[in-house]
Amino acid sequence: MDHSVFPAWPDVAARLIAVAAGRDTADCVIRGGQWVNVHSREVLTGYDIAIAEGRIACVVPDAAYCTGPDTQIIDAEGRYMIPGLCDAHMHIESGMLTPAEFARAVIPHGTTSMFTDPHEIANVLGLAGVRMMHDEALLQPINIFTQMPSCAPSAPGLETTGMEITPEDVAEAMGWPGIVGLGEMMNFPGVANADPKMLAEIAATQRAGKTVGGHYAAPDLGPAFAAYVAGGPADDHEGTCEADAIARVRQGMRSMMRLGSAWYDVERQITAITEKGLDSRNFILCTDDCHSGTLVNDGHMNRVVRHAVDCGADPLVALQMATINTATHFGLEREIGSITPGRRADVILTSDLSKLPIEVVIARGQVVARDGACLVDCPHYDWPDSARQTVHLGHALRAADFEIAAPEGANSVTANVIGVVENQAPTKALKCDMPVIDGLVEGTEEVCQIALVERHRATGGVVNALVSGFGYTGRMAMASTVAHDSHHMIVVGTDRDQMALAANRLAEVGGGITLFRDGEEQALVKLPIAGLMSDSPADQVAASADALIAAMVESGCTLNNAYMQHSLLALVVIPELRISDLGLVDVRTFHKIELLDPQT
Repeated sequence: MDHSVFPAWPDVAARLIAVAAGRDTADCVIRGGQWVNVHSREVLTGYDIAIAEGRIACVVPDAAYCTGPDTQIIDAEGRYMIPGLCDAHMHIESGMLTPAEFARAVIPHGTTSMFTDPHEIANVLGLAGVRMMHDEALLQPINIFTQMPSCAPSAPGLETTGMEITPEDVAEAMGWPGIVGLGEMMNFPGVANADPKMLAEIAATQRAGKTVGGHYAAPDLGPAFAAYVAGGPADDHEGTCEADAIARVRQGMRSMMRLGSAWYDVERQITAITEKGLDSRNFILCTDDCHSGTLVNDGHMNRVVRHAVDCGADPLVALQMATINTATHFGLEREIGSITPGRRADVILTSDLSKLPIEVVIARGQVVARDGACLVDCPHYDWPDSARQTVHLGHALRAADFEIAAPEGANSVTANVIGVVENQAPTKALKCDMPVIDGLVEGTEEVCQIALVERHRATGGVVNALVSGFGYTGRMAMASTVAHDSHHMIVVGTDRDQMALAANRLAEVGGGITLFRDGEEQALVKLPIAGLMSDSPADQVAASADALIAAMVESGCTLNNAYMQHSLLALVVIPELRISDLGLVDVRTFHKIELLDPQT
């Protein structure tokens, strides 16, 4: 099957009707299962699903009347038949995989639809990179819908990206076949202040009748939040507590609750449903960011649904939040999200609605996975050299590039320090007293150095700052070309020589993540496509990532999913303190600040 030209409903409606009426026979029948109906929130025992042309023709107690000698029979054996799971908001690049390899990794976990925002590659390669992601997505045997990135740069004036996205780019992309809306509108101050560029992007999306994604990463639920909602974003995944979830749905937004590799926001928000009794149809589950190790070892949307159930959600409600709620939000209720006539035949067979073992996965009427094994091919895009040669430093870096000079005569300084918060996207803006040795600011047991190295235009620029929370010891450094969202290079270390070694190594291999200790490379994850992704299989990338995590632990870091925290330290749209190629940014005020307190 050519997955890029999956037939639309009008093209096959006559056949579906004929099968449902018994005038024709089905291509496939799933027989004898318990039908989990997410429209009515019921479990109905003893039903068959008749499938034709990759879509559901009918769901009836006995489909023998539309079964012929050539009809494939799948025996459900009394198991639950649930809709394929939908991830409402996610970034494929965060898995360090291309769309094809990401699909191969999540298909066995029951994910059959993803709503992806490729704004990571947009920051590196612009509209051309988005088109590459979009085109590979359409080749896959599952549904990968693309949201056109909205904010590259995410905060204009506070960072410099490799490429920029314009309102004209957004308007052009709205005509592409796989685009379903606008990606998360991260520039929430811009929307709240009626920035013409942001409003033009939103307007182009709404004129196309598509969904505007939200991203409101501030705790202020007063006038600034009201202004942001008035600007048009229809959902938000940045809530971290019950009050955030409630505020969003009360204002007509969908509250997207995420469980990713580093984001554990479901438990603190789902009480809006389980305790406050709000209408669950306005809540949606998503992952946002999942790295390859999570996908291989823990799961994808099946993991999120199980977690929601563990947090007190009724299993049927949890399933609605990962299926029909998502489909409805994006205007695709007639295409995906339920096991009902006309929809794409995306079905999971499972023996337990709470533990949710994914035993058989059917996508578009084809068995694509069984007992954890992917059974289908996931075609690759032919990525050009322009996407594989994206790390440009200008010159080899030296230890001196990472020096922080202290004021003349100072024995210590007071510094603004980025404070990492475990399992959350926000950081803390800390003030710490730092020692000075031979005129240079040095790290401590609690605070080490961070640098952002410009890698798009070969300027040779290095911005140095300080970060707390990783717990690193010894002479080490870790560097990554995954540096949300500008995707320059972030280097964190306790030793300037190791920082230079790590940065130069990534320039040598074309991008990725590396960790050096005592002059030796301890781990390397090669990400040659845009410095963000590998087109190797997920298990291979996960093995490299596991080795990296082990090297981080051996270097003293015990944070959960510390790599994800590392990669987000340049995300200048999430409070409180971040680093960019232009300096240190206080995201509470959206102003650059000095690293060292002028009083010192």
